Amino acid sequence: MESAPKVSRPGPSLLSGLPKRLATDLFVGAKPVRLAADEVLFLSGDPGDGCYRIEEGLLKVAMVSRTGSERILAFLGTGAIVGELSMIDGRPRSASVVAVRAAMLSFLSRSAFESFAQKNPEVYKSLVTILSTRLRETDVVIAAGSFLPLKGRVASTLLELAENFGQDVGSGRIVIRQKIGQSDIAAMAGIARENVSRILNDWKRRKLVSRLSGYYCLENKAQLEQEAEL
Repeated sequence: MESAPKVSRPGPSLLSGLPKRLATDLFVGAKPVRLAADEVLFLSGDPGDGCYRIEEGLLKVAMVSRTGSERILAFLGTGAIVGELSMIDGRPRSASVVAVRAAMLSFLSRSAFESFAQKNPEVYKSLVTILSTRLRETDVVIAAGSFLPLKGRVASTLLELAENFGQDVGSGRIVIRQKIGQSDIAAMAGIARENVSRILNDWKRRKLVSRLSGYYCLENKAQLEQEAEL
C-alpha cells in the first residue's frame, strides 16, 4: 500500500535549483550587501529590482496582514536566494524580508539576470522544470492547510526547520541549529502560539521533542513524520 505524502513547503528559491554551473556563473560580479540584525532588506510592495544570495547570516521571509498578524513563510540561511520572483516577472515584492541576525548578501540586478539569460537560454528551461515542481508542492501545502490537524502543522514546521538547519548528533537526535521560538513556529504553522505551546509540551512529555540551550531537538523524527502525513 502506498504511503500518504508527507507535507513540505515549496522551496524558498527558484534560482537555487539551477544547475551548479549556471547558479555559480549567474552571481559572478554580484554586488555585496551587508545587513545588521533586524534590518529590513525589502518590504512587500517594494519594486522587484533584483535578487539576493545569502553568503552569511539568517533572513526571515514573512507576510503581515492589515491587522498586524505575521505569517512566516521561511527562514533562509547561507546559500539560499531571496527575491527572485519579482526580479523575473517585474512585479512588486510579494513578501517582506528582514535579517534575523547580521548577514552578508550578494545582489544580482534584474538587468544583469536578463543579460545572463540571453547568453545562457538554458536558464529558462531549468526554470520551467523548477516551477512545475514548485506548483506540485504548493498543491500539497494547500491540502495540508485544509486537512491537517494542528499537530500535523506543527510537526510539518519542525521537520522543515530540521531539513534546513538540522544536525544529526547521534542516537536519532536532530538538533535545529537556529534558536526558533514558539511564536516563530506558530507564525510558520499559521496557528495560535498557545496551541503550539500545548502541543510542544505534550511532545516533550512523550519524548518526541526536547529543548537544549534554546535549540529544539527532534527526538523521534519518524513519529513526527507520521503526524505530518495527509
